[in-house]
Amino acid sequence: MTSFRPAPAWLADAVFYQIYPQSFADSNGDGIGDFQGITERLDHLAWLGVNTVWLNPCFVSPFRDAGYDVADYLTVAPRYGSADDLAALVDEAGRRGIRILLDLVAGHTSDAHPWFRASADDPDDHRYIWAPEGRPEGFVPSPGTRPGSYLPNFFDSQPALNFGYARQNPAEPWRQPVDAEGPRANRAALREIMDHWLGFGISGFRVDMAASLVKDDPDKTETAAIWTELRHWLDRAHPEAVLLSEWGDPEVSVPAGFHTDFFLHFGGPTNGLPLRSLWSNGEGTVNAAWDPLDCFFDPSGRGSARPFVEAYDKATTALAGSGFVSLPTANHDFSRLNCGPRTAEQLPAAFAFQLTWPTLPAIYYGDEIGMRYVDSLPDKEGSVLGPRYNRAGSRTPMQWDEGPNAGFSTAPEDRLYLPLDPHPDRPTVAAQRADEASLLHLVRRLIALRRTTPEFGPRGAVEVLHTGYPFVYVRGGRFLVVVNPRSSEASYGYSATGRALEVSGVESAGGTITARGFGYGIFELGG
Repeated sequence: MTSFRPAPAWLADAVFYQIYPQSFADSNGDGIGDFQGITERLDHLAWLGVNTVWLNPCFVSPFRDAGYDVADYLTVAPRYGSADDLAALVDEAGRRGIRILLDLVAGHTSDAHPWFRASADDPDDHRYIWAPEGRPEGFVPSPGTRPGSYLPNFFDSQPALNFGYARQNPAEPWRQPVDAEGPRANRAALREIMDHWLGFGISGFRVDMAASLVKDDPDKTETAAIWTELRHWLDRAHPEAVLLSEWGDPEVSVPAGFHTDFFLHFGGPTNGLPLRSLWSNGEGTVNAAWDPLDCFFDPSGRGSARPFVEAYDKATTALAGSGFVSLPTANHDFSRLNCGPRTAEQLPAAFAFQLTWPTLPAIYYGDEIGMRYVDSLPDKEGSVLGPRYNRAGSRTPMQWDEGPNAGFSTAPEDRLYLPLDPHPDRPTVAAQRADEASLLHLVRRLIALRRTTPEFGPRGAVEVLHTGYPFVYVRGGRFLVVVNPRSSEASYGYSATGRALEVSGVESAGGTITARGFGYGIFELGG
């Protein structure tokens, strides 16, 4: 394994909170969230106890893919405010002990980026991947005077930056090696972009499609080498900064140089099975290519925690303490926890697990109050990827209170970025702040427990006793966790006494732990 500088000490204590900026808080009444809106709501995050915020892309863009089509990496999009507004957000967050991470789209730009517009008229420009003649499979016709076609990275409007090909092919002369002029220029540009924003005061980046750089790279060896080079630079130039990857395969991405990778709904040899085996109940964002499965957090009780546990064990063995795995509740690309048949009463057990397992937790905005995935929304900025894959349902406005537009914006309802959850009983921050028995208060207590108890952190030991129902494990040899996500009662033979820290529907008597449906319990053993 390549030797890197150890991860900054603060990362082990991170509780991530992802903000989709256009949907979080609108300060100027135009219907779209902005930096000032986030700044005005920082007290909520500080009260909740999260300490690291990741913002989806906030750079100049035509927004054909919600900002993942960047037209200027060094300028913020006017709809979010100014660079001064972002600076104020970073400063005010820092005053509350909260770090800000930005989203780095490394593998492609918008077709509106000046780099691409220049490249489309200059056959000698190699920042992008161009086939000089014809239109090979997957390529898009040139929009400029340059003949031929270009390779997109996702949508056609997102031309792939040229980081080279791992394998050459005489029949495809556009395949440049990774050390060609264009790939070298793009690697240098990534350093310049990161250096700019890290100098601005942010604490690192979440990297979009991090595995997509070098093409025809089946083992990701050459892509990993790019990130290794960048990590060594980061260790020297910005040793307190971190890189989080959208890769979904920690066994590859962390040894390559990332400090953290997420278990995602895709990635790795099982195409995202570890995460999907926990949360994916066949509703919301569904890829037709996914194999049907019964997830563990489902009332039916047909799932198992074993696929997740085995993947976690395998990943952490490969990492050997060199970095971390992060476990999200959801994100802007896949369903919220509260999706389809899953109801609010099922969410406390999910958080009891997520916030006590030795991964870095990532809470998607609104999940702390149980916001719903909203079905049947229109396509918005590229949200629809398939007949059952509409990402807009996870991107609806944050629900702050019972006022107009749920406190998100003063704009007319028809000008909101996306419609609100139409349910009359939609959860809000204000209502749950006032109710100490709410999900929001539970999440806050669990975060506090995690942050004040080293055994619950990512370096604390975990001993799994049972991967069925209930899921039972011990953290740091001192704390017993019992989680029953199914609707019917479940039991496990285990004899121990302990002090209850957070319990709902779990009892221990006569050498048996009994957990009612959707019950959970966290106990300090021997207390």
